[in-house]
Amino acid sequence: MSIEEEVLRIQKKLNKMTSEDGSGQEQALDLLKELQMLHVNLEVLTKTRIGMTVNALRKSSKDDEVIGLSKTSSSKPKKDKEEKSSKDENDRSRERNLPRQFPASSNTTDSVRLKCHEMLVTAIKTDSSTDDFDGCASAEELAEELEEAIFMEFKNTDMRYKNRVRSRIANLKDIKNPTLRTNFRIGAITASRLAVMTAEEMANDEVKQLRERFQKEAINDAQLATVQGTKTDMLKCGKCKKRHCTYNQLQTRSSDEPMTTFVLCMECGNRWKFC
Repeated sequence: MSIEEEVLRIQKKLNKMTSEDGSGQEQALDLLKELQMLHVNLEVLTKTRIGMTVNALRKSSKDDEVIGLSKTSSSKPKKDKEEKSSKDENDRSRERNLPRQFPASSNTTDSVRLKCHEMLVTAIKTDSSTDDFDGCASAEELAEELEEAIFMEFKNTDMRYKNRVRSRIANLKDIKNPTLRTNFRIGAITASRLAVMTAEEMANDEVKQLRERFQKEAINDAQLATVQGTKTDMLKCGKCKKRHCTYNQLQTRSSDEPMTTFVLCMECGNRWKFC
């Protein structure tokens, strides 16, 4: 039986116990201990959502031992013993698949960094409830890890640092991009990874699909337009309301910012741009 099948078997039994108002606590304790012995990786954790099941059991149980074991069982996937012996605690904290439960508090007094941390917290909490962070690090802890990862890359709070923070905030606050927020919250995307992701990698699904269509159109049109532009019927002119347009894409900002798309209406000559 695979690890995923084992987790699903345990999950099925735990779900039944949760629905029975906390009965069978001794069996629940045995199942949680069995779950801890499994080497559950991030893929299995995300696919089975076992963390939510364990959290539900913790909330419904009145047994202190079950509650305590539930907290440790839902916090992170297992690591191989060899990996544990080859890295010190700081390395493991930064490289583990899920966010640290208790990250070291930052002692910075830099007003710019503190303000960036505050704005990142707000962005991470976008469209979320307190329950969304059950079994995960808090928004404050996640923001601290992300700000620290960005600061460690530039070693100062210059314009590059500010632009990097600004782009993370914009994408995390995007209402149409819950996937990015959720993946960061549950640890599918680590702070160190999010700190260096490109605008294309962070974009919401709608924007990604639009970019893919743009790329396919440009290829099918057999030209990378420099004057004439690439024809498209996906964009509608705000003036004449026609869909007879061409577009060009240029990198007008820093490399980690998205390209700017310039659009020309072939009917009325109206021009506009969007990212």
